[in-house]
Amino acid sequence: MNNSTLLNEILTFNENFVENREYEKYETTKFPNKRMVILTCMDTRLLELLPKALNLGNGDAKIIKDAGALVSHPFGSVMRSILIALYQLKAQEVLVIAHHDCGMSGLKAEPVIESMKERGISEETFDTLTYSGIDIKKWLHGFDNVTDSVVHSVEIIKNHPLMSKDIPVHGLVIDPKTGKLDLVVDGYKN
Repeated sequence: MNNSTLLNEILTFNENFVENREYEKYETTKFPNKRMVILTCMDTRLLELLPKALNLGNGDAKIIKDAGALVSHPFGSVMRSILIALYQLKAQEVLVIAHHDCGMSGLKAEPVIESMKERGISEETFDTLTYSGIDIKKWLHGFDNVTDSVVHSVEIIKNHPLMSKDIPVHGLVIDPKTGKLDLVVDGYKN
């Protein structure tokens, strides 16, 4: 499927969606009904499974997605989004939900870099990044253990200097086949 076909399909569907007023069943406010913000993985298997496994409907939670459910930088966009959800959008708890069989588990930077080069990113670009102090291999590296990764993200959030100590930060791992949740960090106890 070429890209222009994909975009045209989306736009055609969207036009019908709006004309038929299908959006009405999704109307809600910007404030999460269940007062939570969730950081999870962008994995396609979680698109519908995660909300169903947590009994979430439209309007129930703020959901932030990235590769691996990782907070890779304490002052990056993921952490900023969590703080905005808590301080401006009435969320009261944070859930970090990673999953088993994640593409970031064991991810090595070298194959990613090779794919980039095959798609036209020059060696000179990588040299420039290196000379600018960016460790591209470290930046692209995934994690070795999903449980440790969840604990790490929870710790970054919980110990952030702008994070109120009274906000629970939970850590969980979901099975992308069954939706079963394993509790890693109980934010009420820590």
